[in-house]
Amino acid sequence: MEKAEKKSRRRKLLYWLLIDIVVAATIIGLLLHKPARYNPIASAVGSGSDRVHPYISHDLGPQFYNGAQSQRPFDMIVLDKGLNEVISEAGWAQQSEGINLSRPEILFVPGRIVLMGAADVEGAEFVVTIELKPVLEDQGLLNLNVAKVKIGAMNITPLAKMVAKRMYQQRLETEPVDTKDLRAQIAASLLNEEPFDPVFKAEDKWVRVTDFEITPGKLVARFEPAQ
Repeated sequence: MEKAEKKSRRRKLLYWLLIDIVVAATIIGLLLHKPARYNPIASAVGSGSDRVHPYISHDLGPQFYNGAQSQRPFDMIVLDKGLNEVISEAGWAQQSEGINLSRPEILFVPGRIVLMGAADVEGAEFVVTIELKPVLEDQGLLNLNVAKVKIGAMNITPLAKMVAKRMYQQRLETEPVDTKDLRAQIAASLLNEEPFDPVFKAEDKWVRVTDFEITPGKLVARFEPAQ
């Protein structure tokens, strides 16, 4: 009788061990998954220079500056292909807490802005995906809602939002933050879901984003004069 019970116990332990192995293998597979849409442009030769990319100096810059100076409503067209060429030439890479971040890519899909990049952790590479769903709220305030965060194919959105809010609160408690600075406002929107007034300046002229549309490969933003 005791032998039968021991055999039964061992069989159950074996089953649970097999289940643990399958679960672990599934999680690792999900984390290491490379999304099919992640295809960053390889860094160009001589990347990392201080040269302003033609897409900025000859396209986006003149669009915004001339439109703002006209003091009339205007549309600004931004292509994700052009932005990715700028990123490629810049040779963007960062290191934080032992994690190497590199090869970022921006994609415009219907209603969303997708940010993707490679994260190297002690030789293991993961693809991180962040999907933003910008919304113009009441009184024209813009909120850059984080709709989804994934590592590989694993959705970690609730955990990522919780960690982001905690980091934001800790920074407010330990460092002075200029809440009127546009960069700080964008960070607050991304990390703490705080909307901000989307007003931008071109020399002595101010303009405000009043509408936008995101379609495959393209973002069209509507600007109007602002005081």
